[in-house]
Amino acid sequence: MGFARACSVALVGVDGVVVEVQADLEPGVPTFTLVGLPDKSLVESRDRVRAAIVNSGAEWPQKKLTVGLSPASVPKSGSGFDLAVAAAVLGAAERLDPRTVADLVLIGELGLDGRVRPVHGILPAVLAAAEAGYRQIVVPEQTAAEAALVPGVSVLGIRTLRQLIAVLTDEPVPDEEPDQTGRPDAALSGLLVPGAGIGTGIAPAPGEGPDLADVAGQHTARTALETAAAGGHHLLLTGPPGAGKTMLAERLPAVLPSLTRAEALEVTAVHSVAGILPPGEPLLQRPPYCAPHHSATMQSLVGGGNGTPRPGAVSLAHRGVLFLDEAPEFSGKALDALRQPLESGHVVVARSAGVVRLPARFLLVLAANPCPCGRHSLLGDACECPASAVRRYQARLSGPLLDRVDLRVTVEPVDRADLLGQGGRGEPTAAVADRVRDARDRAATRLAGTPWRLNAEVPGHELRTRWHAAPGALATAERDLQRGLLTARGLDRVLRVAWTLADLAGHDRPGPDEVHRALELRTGVPRGTPVTGEFR
Repeated sequence: MGFARACSVALVGVDGVVVEVQADLEPGVPTFTLVGLPDKSLVESRDRVRAAIVNSGAEWPQKKLTVGLSPASVPKSGSGFDLAVAAAVLGAAERLDPRTVADLVLIGELGLDGRVRPVHGILPAVLAAAEAGYRQIVVPEQTAAEAALVPGVSVLGIRTLRQLIAVLTDEPVPDEEPDQTGRPDAALSGLLVPGAGIGTGIAPAPGEGPDLADVAGQHTARTALETAAAGGHHLLLTGPPGAGKTMLAERLPAVLPSLTRAEALEVTAVHSVAGILPPGEPLLQRPPYCAPHHSATMQSLVGGGNGTPRPGAVSLAHRGVLFLDEAPEFSGKALDALRQPLESGHVVVARSAGVVRLPARFLLVLAANPCPCGRHSLLGDACECPASAVRRYQARLSGPLLDRVDLRVTVEPVDRADLLGQGGRGEPTAAVADRVRDARDRAATRLAGTPWRLNAEVPGHELRTRWHAAPGALATAERDLQRGLLTARGLDRVLRVAWTLADLAGHDRPGPDEVHRALELRTGVPRGTPVTGEFR
């Protein structure tokens, strides 16, 4: 009788659980039994592991083989357990020393010829193993750079099972060069889930992608865009088709600062689990940008699917921008499902296969037409929509959702002077990004020692009791609250925007001008202070 164990990791959302893979050999009719709540792809590992071991030059044990995955109560899915199962079987058959594989964490899929293929979710899996105290990790060669992002672990990237056997037995390690050169590596297909990355991308650095200088006019909308980037405030752009709403939203990610190390690991982990991590880019350092089509379902937005829930658009946009173009065309259930993650910064998806908590702290940008035909606000009364149709269309964005949107701006049609450049070009992305970075630095200095980094994250109670505005600055906002024009949540959000405007202007605290600007950017009603693109 032989027994050996190795370790692997089961992913539940973006969290990992270390799984002990135990192999037991007993005399009897040769069989291979796999227990421990495996899914269909994991059950099929029996055939993959057997063929891989035989084709790697090792002998398959002709005994009764039982492989257990512990803890048995945790559902296991995917082909990433193949390598650990093979190592445990070889240890039980004494082809490997059981002591050499006992403390190894092995993650990877096996081909029938013994090649080790990459799987998605390597980064969160290695993070979970490191937190559990494991220090030796074996992964496919293509994902070794991703696994090496985790500090304090020793990563071994292998190409075939034959190489792993040679390393663990101190035998000469075969080179295992590819059979044919000049062809795409088919193994990289294991890193990408087809269709999972539609509408998702990484923001280019300032100066590398579309530039804000391309946007003609729209001074108020540009101010709102800069304010949203500086404070992390959600934004609604309303206006006729062709006014520049989409152009503005697409240029917002480049205005945002690069991700910190901790944020980059969070974003990379989500993209790795979703299977959309770009090959050759183990660490994502720019904010993500996700723009799903308006036909997207509620599950595609917040996460879900058959079996274990997968990250949705709100998680793919974590630490970045979620842009919903033609927002009223989204289903009401899908839009209202955004309300909880907008407040909490995460989403909890409950399905029959389990409950998953996914990160979802994103900057929401909504773009909407004023009516079904889009001409409701144009001069000359060109809109032919009945008043009832206009009301129904505008009511598709519910009050509770809009109450969570800090900035609401009307994007007017571009006039001839701005379109032809007679009004001068707007500021480039790099200049706006510099101001945004300085404003965020001021906010981070003020919020040092707290769990918050952006003004949009600070609870209203803290702003009212810990960081005070200038005396009398909130008088107008308090009158609007008394009249019912603002909710209590709305007053808190006005105060947050006012702090962001003060940071952009370099002021120590917001005064009446910043509060008036914040009210105008939230309600669209002029308050006697012009909103311009200058914060001086």
